[in-house]
Amino acid sequence: MKYLEEFSDPVLARKLVDQIHATATKPWAMMEVCGGQTHTIVRHGIDQLLPDGVEMIHGPGCPVCVTPLEIIDKALEIAAQPDVIFCSFGDMLRVPGSGRDLFRIKSQGGDVRVVYSPLDALRLAQQNPDKQVVFFGIGFETTAPPNAMTVYQAKKLGIPNFSLLVSHVRVPPAIEAIMQSPSCRVQGFLAAGHVCSVMGTTEYPPLADKYGVPIVVTGFEPLDILAGILRTVTQLEKGEHVVENAYRRAVRDEGNPAAIAMLADVFESTDRAWRGIGMIPQSGWRLSERYREYDAEYRFQVRDIATEESTVCRSGEVLQGLIKPHECSAFGTICTPRNPLGATMVSSEGACAAYYLYRRLQTPVEVVTSGG
Repeated sequence: MKYLEEFSDPVLARKLVDQIHATATKPWAMMEVCGGQTHTIVRHGIDQLLPDGVEMIHGPGCPVCVTPLEIIDKALEIAAQPDVIFCSFGDMLRVPGSGRDLFRIKSQGGDVRVVYSPLDALRLAQQNPDKQVVFFGIGFETTAPPNAMTVYQAKKLGIPNFSLLVSHVRVPPAIEAIMQSPSCRVQGFLAAGHVCSVMGTTEYPPLADKYGVPIVVTGFEPLDILAGILRTVTQLEKGEHVVENAYRRAVRDEGNPAAIAMLADVFESTDRAWRGIGMIPQSGWRLSERYREYDAEYRFQVRDIATEESTVCRSGEVLQGLIKPHECSAFGTICTPRNPLGATMVSSEGACAAYYLYRRLQTPVEVVTSGG
């Protein structure tokens, strides 16, 4: 497939690594926003190739990981009801709620189905008019347009038994929340290319100016990441803080106007809780008043569910970049992908899952000197 081999070229990767070493004269800490970028970094050992003092902080850009516990519990409550077909992407089925997950609901007789598109759920609603069909709509700006389009189609086609359980979040407010944290160490950001392919880059210059941080839009292959790191380090060394688009093969500054228009019609901004982080003002979307009848929280009266997070799981600190996954005492022992305590160990984009998959068997190498 085009761009997969080209953007993994080891010779070009070595040149970029050498340029980063030649450019960096000070310690710098930068955050990759997207969980897909985290997996590329950990899988290919990119963070281990960087100069001493140049650190990658893994950000909260995993949609499964930041979906709040109360939303998971609302999904479980809805999915357990009779005459409900609950539809979700597969990565949500093992995310733990307060005491169970969607797999447990399914094993107990709930009609929980994995779909590959929200439109699959809409077709199920058409085929099962005697059932309530709910689609679990989570994610960042990347997955919001197809969910918005599905609700738009449900209204247009007059399909009353379809609804959407919404937990969409937005990247720019999260960056602002990270920069406002007293414990923030982030000096630059690698922004997620797929988010910017939808929304464009216009929301980022005010953040770069306000907090004095460079923001570089990158892709997800090894050379994308290395090029983004080089651009970020170059700006930091020069004392600059501008937005650069290093992913022009997919991202235009204006984004996707049709998708943006659909989002503006179907959704409205709202305060949203992020799992492990807390409430971030105006960081999410909910269905607008025009489409409120398709909101599963209202339809099933599950708006007031309250929850408490695990006291053992430290995924919130991982999502804020305060610790690395292996620094949690539960990592790889009582918390594994088979028996996860938190969503960061479940998701294919979660930082804990990445470390478990690629780093759990690594042990410190004892250096033996000639005198030892």
